[in-house]
Amino acid sequence: MIDILNVIAALATVAFGLFGFVAPRYTAQTLDLAPTNSTMGLSEMRASVGGLFVVSGLAVMWLDAPIAYGMLGFAYAGAAAGRVVSLVLDKPPFRKLLVFGGIEAALALWLIIANLG
Repeated sequence: MIDILNVIAALATVAFGLFGFVAPRYTAQTLDLAPTNSTMGLSEMRASVGGLFVVSGLAVMWLDAPIAYGMLGFAYAGAAAGRVVSLVLDKPPFRKLLVFGGIEAALALWLIIANLG
């Protein structure tokens, strides 16, 4: 059961990344990011919100080791921690923060506890 849930978490990571990778304008709009006079923002979306997630998800499935899935969990824990800091300092839209942060926190908890606990 752990193996199946790990693969589902990794595939979800790939799916999240594909949005940023192939649809950076849609992703930027969903994340309330505004375009500027440059296309550098699209490049950043494809890289940090897209490719990074796609390759991370594929890599953990390729490595297929508990430590790899655990490290993906730590990456999600970092993202969730960033959401908490943002909640305090930036006051972002709470509902969006709750959805994105909740997904990140749930994946972090699962991947760390199930694979390293």
